[in-house]
Amino acid sequence: MQLRQIEYIGSVPRRPEKKSPIKPLFAIFVLLLVGFGLYKFGVTDLIASQSNTVSKSSAQEFIAKNYVSETKYDQFMSAVLDRTTHTISYDPAYYEIAYPMGDIPAHKGVCTDVVIRSFRAIGVDLQELVHEDMGQHFDSYPKTWDLTKRDANIDHRRVPNLQNFFLRNGENLTISQTNPASYKPGDIVTWKLSHGAPHIGIVVPSPVEDDPTPWIVHNIGIGPQWEDCLFDYQITGHYRYQLD
Repeated sequence: MQLRQIEYIGSVPRRPEKKSPIKPLFAIFVLLLVGFGLYKFGVTDLIASQSNTVSKSSAQEFIAKNYVSETKYDQFMSAVLDRTTHTISYDPAYYEIAYPMGDIPAHKGVCTDVVIRSFRAIGVDLQELVHEDMGQHFDSYPKTWDLTKRDANIDHRRVPNLQNFFLRNGENLTISQTNPASYKPGDIVTWKLSHGAPHIGIVVPSPVEDDPTPWIVHNIGIGPQWEDCLFDYQITGHYRYQLD
């Protein structure tokens, strides 16, 4: 089916600005010390050179080492981390797509498409599930876009709709802005970004061995990334969806 771009549904999200109170010379010393520590303990190949994101090759190695079983959980986590190996151009445009299992061009996507494509890899089609749920409970879904009926092209690609779906059909978990132990790999998290836009991502393990810090796979404008950013934004939702 021919895909047709017909309107924009949002702007490219912006990362929060972070201002450090550390004086420049002390900051340089800390960076050198951290760099030596990473080199000494052999984890520099896991961390991207200019940020806290993980390289594509390291993601592939991590998957091969940690998610080799045929369980739905392992398949899902493998699919989530695999998203970070794809080059995706951020595109918040509206597309006419097939139904069910419809998708926008594979090289395009936004934050919701990371979630949609990860679940699709294990046979869970959020396009169809959201469409059916809206058919039965339309009034419970947000009216942000002045909807009068369902639209299988876009409903599942909107963060507030996914929030409502997971709230209704999954576990609605405690939101903590500070406690990392509350979040487990596979959980779905939503945020409100600094300029007010909604955002969504999936909790994954830290790439560093024996580090319990929950990391996130998400697309915040530069394609799917594996990052240590759970508490960088205001968390608005925390969900767990049954995989089996």
